[in-house]
Amino acid sequence: MLRIRILLCALLCCSALAATATEASASHGQMLFFEASTDLLNPQTREHVVSQLQSLGVRALRVELSWYSVAPDPTSVTKPNFEATNPSSYGWEPYDWILNRARELHWHVLLTVSSPVPRWATSNHQAPYITRPDPQDFKEFMTAVGRHYNSQVSLYAIWNEPNQPAFLLPQFNSNRTAASPRIYRALFQEGYAGLQAAGITHPKVLMGETAPTGYDTVPAHEGLLHNVAPLAFLRGALCLNSHYKRSSSCSSLPAYGYSHHAYTKAAGPFYDPPGADNVTIGVLGRLTHALDLAAKAHAIKAHIPVYLTEFGIQSYPNRELGVPVSKQAQFDAIAEKIAYENPRMAAFSQYLMSDDNLGGPSSSSADGGFVGFQTGLEYVNYTPKPLYYAFPVPLVIHKTHSGYALWGLVRLAGKSTKVTVLVKKKGARSFTTLKTLTTNSAGYWTLSSKVKGLSWSVRWKSPGGTTYNGPPIAAY
Repeated sequence: MLRIRILLCALLCCSALAATATEASASHGQMLFFEASTDLLNPQTREHVVSQLQSLGVRALRVELSWYSVAPDPTSVTKPNFEATNPSSYGWEPYDWILNRARELHWHVLLTVSSPVPRWATSNHQAPYITRPDPQDFKEFMTAVGRHYNSQVSLYAIWNEPNQPAFLLPQFNSNRTAASPRIYRALFQEGYAGLQAAGITHPKVLMGETAPTGYDTVPAHEGLLHNVAPLAFLRGALCLNSHYKRSSSCSSLPAYGYSHHAYTKAAGPFYDPPGADNVTIGVLGRLTHALDLAAKAHAIKAHIPVYLTEFGIQSYPNRELGVPVSKQAQFDAIAEKIAYENPRMAAFSQYLMSDDNLGGPSSSSADGGFVGFQTGLEYVNYTPKPLYYAFPVPLVIHKTHSGYALWGLVRLAGKSTKVTVLVKKKGARSFTTLKTLTTNSAGYWTLSSKVKGLSWSVRWKSPGGTTYNGPPIAAY
C-alpha cells in the first residue's frame, strides 16, 4: 500500500551542557524531522497541522513524492506520448501546495522521490507497480522534478525503504540472494543524473532510506517477500562483498548522506536486534562502522552524515509493537538523546502527528496489506497523548551510582533560554521545583541531581507567554 509521507524538520544545532548547565561545545549538529503524513496532504486538515507544527518548533519540511501520483496516465501498460523531462507534463498537486507553504514559512525542504511508479515504467506492468522500475524513465522523471522544484528543495533522497517489498520488487532472486540492492543502485545513479540534467550541477542526494531489519539471504523454508537487511542492502548497492571489498567494475556513488529508519521494538530504544546487518536506534554504531568500511573501499565519500529520516515509538493500542503512552514519551526522548550523542547523526525524526487506524502485523505490507502505525503525538481521534506535550520539551532521566543525570531540550527556543525542572518526590502529591537553569544557545541542557524522585517534568514559558508543561517522566 502506498504510504505518502510528509516529514517536517526543525534544524537544530547540537551542543552539550555541563552538569551545572553552563555551555560547552558539541561535536555535531542534528536536525529534527517531523512527519505529518496524510494530514498535510488533506485540504481539510493541512492548515491546522501546519499551525500545530509551528507551535512545536518545526522549521523545515521533508516531502515524499510518489512518481505514480503525478505521472500522466499512470495505469497505462504502454508509455504515453509526452515530453517526460518537461515539468508541465505532470500533475504536481497537492505537493505544490506543501512546498509553496514551506517557502512562505521559510522552511527547508527535503524531497524524497519514491514508489509506486507508473505501470508503464515497471518490468511486469502489474500492481502494485513497484517491480524493477525502468532507470531511464526514472532519470527523465527526476529531470522534470529538478526543473519544477529547483530552488525550493535543499536536499533530495531517492526511494523510501528500497529494502522492503512494499516499495520495491523483487527483494530476493529465485536463488534467495538479494536482488533489490542492484535495482536500487541503477535508480540512484539515473536519478542523480536526472537532477544534473535539470541543471543542478552538484545535487545533494541521500541514499538509503532503509528499513531497520531483514535477511541477508532468505532461509529455504521462507518465501521471498522479506526485507533485505539494511547493511546487506548497503553492501549490495555499493558493490561490496561481505568483507567490504568493492567490485572493480563498480564506480563510487555520489551520496551526500545516508538515510535510515532506525525503528525499535517494544523492548525500548536500547533493543539489540539479532543479526549483525540489522540496525535499530540502539545499535547505530553498526551503520556508521559499515559506512566507514565502505568509504575505505572508495565506494562512497568518507564520513558522510547519517539522517534518521523516519522514527517513532509505537504505543497502545498497538499490542504487537506498542508500549503504554507514558513509556512512549520516555522512550522517544531517550532515542533522541542516543542520536544526539552520536556525532555522525545529522537528523532524528518523529513519525506521525496522529496515529493510523490499526492495521495488520508489521510484515503484512509485504503482500499488499495495510500496516497501521501508532507512533503519533495524538490518537487516531486527534486526542493528544503525553508525547504531544513531551515533544516540545523532551526529557531524559538516567540513574547513576550517585544520583540522577538529566538531559533535555527546549525545542522551540532556538537560543539560550530559562527552563524549570520539576521533581515529584516519594510520598508527595505534587511536583516541586528542582532547579531553574539556563540552556545552551540551541536549547539543550544537562543537570546532575542527588534528589530522589518518582518522576520529573519540565516547564518552559515562551517569549510570547505560552507555557509548555512536559508530562511526568520516570528515570531509567
